[in-house]
Amino acid sequence: MKEITTTLRLSPSEIPNRIYGVENWSGGYFGISEQGALTVHPTRNPLMGVELIGLVQTLLQRRVKPPFLLRFPQILDTQIRELHEAFRNSIAEYSYEARHRGVFPMKVNQNRSVVERLMAAGHRYEYGLEVGTKAELAAALTLSIHPNALMVCNGIKDRRYLEWAMQSSRIGKNPVLVIEEVSDLQKISEVSAALRIHPDLGFRVRVFSRGTGKWEESGGETSKFGINTIQLLDCLKTVSDRGWTRQLKMLHFHIGSQVTDIRRIKNAIKEAARVYAKVRKMGFPIEYLNVGGGLGVDYDGSRTASDCSVNYSMQEFANDIVYTINEICLSENVPPPTIVTESGRAVAAHHALFIMNVIRTLNPGLGGTEVDPDKVDSEVVEEMMDLYREITPKNFREYYHDALQHREELQSLFNLGYLNLQNRAQGEWLFWEICRKAIKFSHSMKERPEEFIDLENILASKYICNFSVFQSTPDSWALDQLFPIVPLTRLTEEPTVRAILCDITCDSDGQIDKFVDLRDVKQALELHHVNADPYFLAIFLVGAYQESLGMNHNLLGSVNEAHFLVDDAGRPHIDRVIRGESIRQVLATAGYQARDLVENLKQMAQSAETQNKITAEERESFCASYESALEGYTYLED
Repeated sequence: MKEITTTLRLSPSEIPNRIYGVENWSGGYFGISEQGALTVHPTRNPLMGVELIGLVQTLLQRRVKPPFLLRFPQILDTQIRELHEAFRNSIAEYSYEARHRGVFPMKVNQNRSVVERLMAAGHRYEYGLEVGTKAELAAALTLSIHPNALMVCNGIKDRRYLEWAMQSSRIGKNPVLVIEEVSDLQKISEVSAALRIHPDLGFRVRVFSRGTGKWEESGGETSKFGINTIQLLDCLKTVSDRGWTRQLKMLHFHIGSQVTDIRRIKNAIKEAARVYAKVRKMGFPIEYLNVGGGLGVDYDGSRTASDCSVNYSMQEFANDIVYTINEICLSENVPPPTIVTESGRAVAAHHALFIMNVIRTLNPGLGGTEVDPDKVDSEVVEEMMDLYREITPKNFREYYHDALQHREELQSLFNLGYLNLQNRAQGEWLFWEICRKAIKFSHSMKERPEEFIDLENILASKYICNFSVFQSTPDSWALDQLFPIVPLTRLTEEPTVRAILCDITCDSDGQIDKFVDLRDVKQALELHHVNADPYFLAIFLVGAYQESLGMNHNLLGSVNEAHFLVDDAGRPHIDRVIRGESIRQVLATAGYQARDLVENLKQMAQSAETQNKITAEERESFCASYESALEGYTYLED
């Protein structure tokens, strides 16, 4: 039986805002055109929107295949400006007698083009960098940043790390070596003496207060890094004894990433400011109070303290930090410190989005032709047929429960050998059709029973998409992080399919089955029936951490990448295109070298030809195809 559906066309904003919440989480960077297509507004100018599908078509014309990672560097510019202007506004409002200095934590996104754009956009604000490993430091040493910008050196440090950090002061950098553990002092002393350099130092101090959300455990008194107040006193004594008092420039605190509740931020800043004041009164001329990261991103647009949202704005974040530190410094009668922030997620998340094409769709319980009553020769199947014919909005609960019972009977009879395969297939078809009718009728109920909500989730379609969850959205797999997902087109059409998204890896975890919703977490995403036209989906807010954490599961590598700029006339321009990893490149990371692979295959093919299993022409064609394909994309191209 073929279901007849009608396409309902609504206003450009009604569907995407009601179903996908675009205006809630987009931060003004994304919108909907009159034609029902997603648009990007890199400068937040509503009159300068560019349809994302047009950018995709431009890439396709250049033979750049999906999936794609699209970057909009101008969004980075805007986020940097708004972060620093927020603190400037707060400093002016509360008459704060010091300044704010931002640094970008490289662990959020180490991509060179991203970091360089941030340094350029932040040059007027003396924006700096935070590094946590030797490799990050090696990259930071070569980057052009403002001569007054800070380079905060966190993490566990070996001798080489310390040597590089200290010597960077001789090439125009301003490193601050943050001590994570007491033993760091001895290593710093040895390297300092050998190089005859007296570095600026900082202490990372654990505070009792910690953040909220998925990364709550990264802060607090049991966090991985930092020293407690007992150790702090010992370190201060050591610094004093060694004559390093004037080198101690920074106190560093971190309450966690993506802090969802502004009250936790206030409590942590209050505690950090109090520690600063007490240390300052002990005679240590601390210059910087580094409050770490924590500034969150509203992934679901709810403006709440849920795990995937934040209940504050960037300006509120700045206001509470500046106000709290100012009040405590006034009460303690100490000079206010320069406030250092390491906000990375909020700076980088919006600038990148991931676009994938739907390969095919799978519908649980569907398939086969409608059961012909004249061909039913089983009593239990005949009873299922009666349920299928007679189910109504008045009896659907009872009939659904009867269908469950009949299905169990059907399975038992089949296992005992009393039913043939045709009988089982007929019963299965009828059962799923009864379920679909029951779901439809349940929507008319004032309060839907939970069993029908669960049943609807079970029957959600599976959209097979050309991507790897593990490579492009690892946090959705590892942490159940929600990312907004929206079709690129057809947004004036009411979606009629509820679906989950499955990737092309051979892994049952390779799927996204939780989605953004204002009031809850949706178990399925509303999508359109896929027709002959390509159907693209965009995953937003992936500019922070996802690239750094992505893995080559099933040897699927990095994706094709394009950077777009929008000029003052609203015209898009491709700034650069970076090809994704080839099969050869990904295999090399696992120890398979292309030269060896090709040679081994040729030997095997030659042996097969000798045994008359393959012709010479087939051998040459196969080997040539293999060698050529090694330079191709790891994702599906047809």
